Amino acid sequence: MNMSADVGDLVQIDLARVRATRGALAASDSVQALADTFSALGDPTRVRILDALSHGELCVCDLAAVLRLSQSAVSHQLRLLRGLRLVRPRRDGRVVFYSLDDQHIMAIFRQTLQHVEEGRKPGAGVREPRTAKRAKADR
Repeated sequence: MNMSADVGDLVQIDLARVRATRGALAASDSVQALADTFSALGDPTRVRILDALSHGELCVCDLAAVLRLSQSAVSHQLRLLRGLRLVRPRRDGRVVFYSLDDQHIMAIFRQTLQHVEEGRKPGAGVREPRTAKRAKADR
């Protein structure tokens, strides 16, 4: 029995729904910028920087002390975060203070942290994908 032919016979594409969904998708440049943002958030040091800045603006020296990192390492990560518009600088004389760029970044950070912490509550284990074998056992 040719399974691919059987499966192919079952496929029915709703062209109106496909067109409507395609029309609603984000533009390619927005998708790339979003992927770049999430990629930046994939680094624990950058997440720690955003966490620290979620409590208020800090200069590089203070950030380095809070995170127990070198000023050079913090500056390097801030440069990347600034390029992605996740943080913004404010100069006060010779000292540069950093803060989260806007409330959107704060919301993304807090909602994602809440999502992660909800998964760690007792009884809220990670759900495994339902396999055919497991589905049969569940019946």
